[in-house]
Amino acid sequence: MNHESEIETRERLTRLWREAEPSVQAYVFAAVRSVQDAEDVVQQVALTVARRFDEYDGARPFVAWALWLAKSRVIDHYRRQEREKLVFSEALLEQLAEALVQRQPQRSARQEALERCIEKLPAKSRQLLELRYEEDASMERVAEAVQSTAASVRVLLFRIRNLLAECVQSQLSKEVL
Repeated sequence: MNHESEIETRERLTRLWREAEPSVQAYVFAAVRSVQDAEDVVQQVALTVARRFDEYDGARPFVAWALWLAKSRVIDHYRRQEREKLVFSEALLEQLAEALVQRQPQRSARQEALERCIEKLPAKSRQLLELRYEEDASMERVAEAVQSTAASVRVLLFRIRNLLAECVQSQLSKEVL
């Protein structure tokens, strides 16, 4: 493989994984009890996807293939955890994966709409969202960072979430038309 095609392959893998990762995470977090274990399983899925990307059939949905690999990693996880029993049957895991595959296009459209709406927000609103949700800061820490009170931060975040919900609905209704 020449250098250019290797770069193109990596870029394609990255793009496909970014689109599929939320569905993979939802699947794994629904199937694995411990948050720490679920995060580990998602990382294992990402590694497996990268290692086996040359096996992926581009004619089929990538998210379905990634979820098939995720199902295997979840089963492997429970096999390694002898002290825990498999919480879900393989059939249920399969149904969950199929449901996520069917929802993927809708979720992607919603995610894209949300990203566009966030970009339209004023810088201070984006800062509040970043502190609270990306950095997982407490209300008190967010209030301190923006030199405000926790109560006013709660109100502002409530208003921002409402604005985003309205904006996303508006964006999605435009796409349907």
